[in-house]
Amino acid sequence: MQTDHLLEPLNTVARQAGAAIMAVYAEMLADNGFEADLKQDGSPVTRADQAAEDLILPVLAQVAPEITVISEENASSHSISAPQCFFLVDPLDGTKEFLKGDGKGSFTVNIALIENGVPVLGVVYAPALDRLFYGNENGAFEVSAAGTRRLQVRDIPADGAVAVASVSHRDQQTNEWLQQQQIEHTVAIGSSLKFCLLAAGEADVYPRFGPTMEWDTGAGDAVLRAAGGYVDLPEGGPFPYGKVEYRNGAFIAGGRFQMK
Repeated sequence: MQTDHLLEPLNTVARQAGAAIMAVYAEMLADNGFEADLKQDGSPVTRADQAAEDLILPVLAQVAPEITVISEENASSHSISAPQCFFLVDPLDGTKEFLKGDGKGSFTVNIALIENGVPVLGVVYAPALDRLFYGNENGAFEVSAAGTRRLQVRDIPADGAVAVASVSHRDQQTNEWLQQQQIEHTVAIGSSLKFCLLAAGEADVYPRFGPTMEWDTGAGDAVLRAAGGYVDLPEGGPFPYGKVEYRNGAFIAGGRFQMK
């Protein structure tokens, strides 16, 4: 399906959700009170998660009422069998990074549209950094204070590929994979920004072996694919969406990086 008509409302509400997140962030920073509740799966949730979701869901219902929404904070949606076309929403991706209050800004708002198991539209907004990324059938773009630019994955640098890895979830399997691929340079960053750094030509590959959910990856995946990159299974083959309970397995995301 053509998705250009969705870009303006989704980009706008992503920014609005980001503003709500930063308002909560400022309050917590002022009170030195970065606290969260724990969900049933043990992951943290804050007032910022819910404030962002409360803004996003009504907009999706308005602009595309016929499309099912699977959202992290709406637990009842996780048991819905994936339809042919659906939205994935993570109102605050990188909650653990948000709770650190360290000023690095490694948290995002994620909105993705999935069609036939493939992410065809993605919006990722990093409110603390004021970097908005989006991608669809017409390419990938970043909007920042410097203006709008088209994104394209880069050629591998002469001094070797740069990998991005999770700040809070890096594991031994990732370390072993990096060693096997002879990658010496890594950047540690949280949330879906890892996909966006690949799309922006600021890194080359993102290996992930630890658990994620589809709403963690869908939007960044769409941006990366629109910039000429890929997200594949480690053994090769496409990385599908619409899995049972929307749980991801391992994947390798990359630009022009080729595994040895």
